[in-house]
Amino acid sequence: MHTKLLIATHNQGKVREFAHIFADLPLTLLSLDDAGVTWEVEETGATFEANARLKAEAYCRATGLPTLAEDSGLEVDALDGAPGVYSARYGGPGLTPVQRYELLLERMRAIPAGQRQARFRSVIALAAPGRPPQVAEGACPGEIAGTPRGAGGFGYDPVFFMPEFGRTMAELSLEEKNRASHRARAARAAHDKLRAMLDAANPAQ
Repeated sequence: MHTKLLIATHNQGKVREFAHIFADLPLTLLSLDDAGVTWEVEETGATFEANARLKAEAYCRATGLPTLAEDSGLEVDALDGAPGVYSARYGGPGLTPVQRYELLLERMRAIPAGQRQARFRSVIALAAPGRPPQVAEGACPGEIAGTPRGAGGFGYDPVFFMPEFGRTMAELSLEEKNRASHRARAARAAHDKLRAMLDAANPAQ
């Protein structure tokens, strides 16, 4: 019997990534849209962990479902860690993902090769009714490319160059991304925590 796990996102790309990583677990993953959740948790935390916890606890309380919430973003050394927790809102409201990474490239224009280090960081919080949230983290080092490349992924993937592959994250296959991405690393760290949490929530299974 599969257990429903709410993935606290409307982003189907994220849901697909988690489904691939958790394929060996007896789970049916639901997005917020699948669960009929139309409201958003305000991300008022100053860190990725704080925002992930806020979302996991709020959606778990509202739906009664075990919930996985993730907060992630891009940290660029030359921009003092920006956009960081504001990655999804970089440049202000109303911008498309393409406009956000174009703004990033514009602000990085004068930064030479060798000084464009960056990392994607991901923090996952797992919440279940009656249990405190558990947290797992993952990070993926890279560099900001000079121009966007690749049609895969989402967000800043087209401008995040990964030296180990010689390609941007948007040029990786899903299998490659799920081995190396920040979200994949956080999800793998959360895997055993999730199994234990589900076993405790469903002792008869």
